[in-house]
Amino acid sequence: MNEENKKLKEDLIAYSKQIGIDKIGFASAGVFTGLKERLKTQQELGYQSGFEEPDIEKRTTPNLLFPTAKSIIAIALAYPSKMEDAPRSTREDRRGIFCRASWGIDYHDILREKLRLLESYLKERRPDAMMKSMVDTGELSDRAVAERAGIGWSGKNCAIITPEFGSYVYLGEMITTIPFDPDTPLEDNCGTCNKCVEVCPTGALVQGGQLDSNKCIAFLTQTKGFLAEEYRTKLGNRLYGCDTCQTVCPENKGKDFHLHPEMEPDPEVVKPKLKPLLTISNREFRENFGKISGSWRGKKPIQRNAIIALAHYKDTSAIPDLLSLIKNDPRPVIRGTAAWAIGKIGDIETLEALQNHKTTEQDPEVLKELEKGITMLTEQG
Repeated sequence: MNEENKKLKEDLIAYSKQIGIDKIGFASAGVFTGLKERLKTQQELGYQSGFEEPDIEKRTTPNLLFPTAKSIIAIALAYPSKMEDAPRSTREDRRGIFCRASWGIDYHDILREKLRLLESYLKERRPDAMMKSMVDTGELSDRAVAERAGIGWSGKNCAIITPEFGSYVYLGEMITTIPFDPDTPLEDNCGTCNKCVEVCPTGALVQGGQLDSNKCIAFLTQTKGFLAEEYRTKLGNRLYGCDTCQTVCPENKGKDFHLHPEMEPDPEVVKPKLKPLLTISNREFRENFGKISGSWRGKKPIQRNAIIALAHYKDTSAIPDLLSLIKNDPRPVIRGTAAWAIGKIGDIETLEALQNHKTTEQDPEVLKELEKGITMLTEQG
């Protein structure tokens, strides 16, 4: 690398620290050959979630996205792992939880702003340079770029693990025509540890570094249809996402950084009361949850998950709310999940109500769930 580019890289690193970027790394824009093979395997096994860019070539070949690309800049921002003054879940007011990656303002917006500032800085120094930034929803794999750029290693939990911040980091990247000298990837430090694989609630971590996305609770909480019954009992009180494979990781022990005020959680938003969620309006949902990344799929998955969480708690105080949903909610997924939840809670006094609803319900899926609820109550009675 010539002296001019070397100086620009040093200055860009210094500038990144000024604007609150916690880690920055540089990688070549060559094809991600190893990733391409892994993605083909994932696709053949049916392990992809469907949220990803479907074109493997685009995901692994930066020059398809940017023909004159010479290098990629990767950034990482650390987010908090602990919440101050977290409200307690009580018998009268059970609460759900959003995963840590959904605390604070939507991280996509935070990282895009940092990347925009980097772009502006580079444009001032190199007006002829071209660049393309992306966060999470872009074609490239954030993890593969971060790994190549030396941000961290790709852990068995399929997260990038940094020596400084553990895996509690958001990732973003920028493809550029500037030929920066690449950084050295970090050595994998997972070793023989297999905790994340062993404790994954649904067995979604097939083996270290291989995830069946369709079984992953983080993915399942974002789906909009009926949740398969085998996963409902695994959900616990999770409303969005899952942190289990991160919280058990030894590399995350004692890692809790509060470096960005915009990432601090509002306890009442990220650990909300469950029963009010059942009848929240679209407007209230946008006002209360619209700024966090966990709201991107709308209120329906969150409400369905809240119903399942109430069943997890066997919250008898929620029975009137659940019966009201079965009677009045226009959405089959909500009606059916509420019927199942009542059966799970096990209040025998509701048996007649479920039987009555069965005579008026038209939707075949809801009828199946009503039958499940009735069966559970009958067996318990």
